[in-house]
Amino acid sequence: MNKKYKSEALASIHEAMSSLHDIGAIDKQTMRHFDQTCLTPIHPLQPDEIRQIREREQVSQSVFANYLNVTPGLVSKWERGEKRPSGASLKLLSLVKEKGLQSVA
Repeated sequence: MNKKYKSEALASIHEAMSSLHDIGAIDKQTMRHFDQTCLTPIHPLQPDEIRQIREREQVSQSVFANYLNVTPGLVSKWERGEKRPSGASLKLLSLVKEKGLQSVA
């Protein structure tokens, strides 16, 4: 999986720390700190942003839900602000926002 870093320098640092973690030289807690520092964060999406992403891709809620492996009802709730995407769903939505729906096809 390709990780997105804040800068090339942070990518190098993170790669080195990851190697140290792999051999047991640093603990999991320290590695989490480097993940938070070096990796680009995923920001929450507002309901109107989710709807705009879907409309930009010119698909219905049902088709959009199929691409994201969620129910159409959940997409509807996201767009109405009744629920907020998190975890893998938020990561997929962010990917679609940046690279388009074909990036998750």
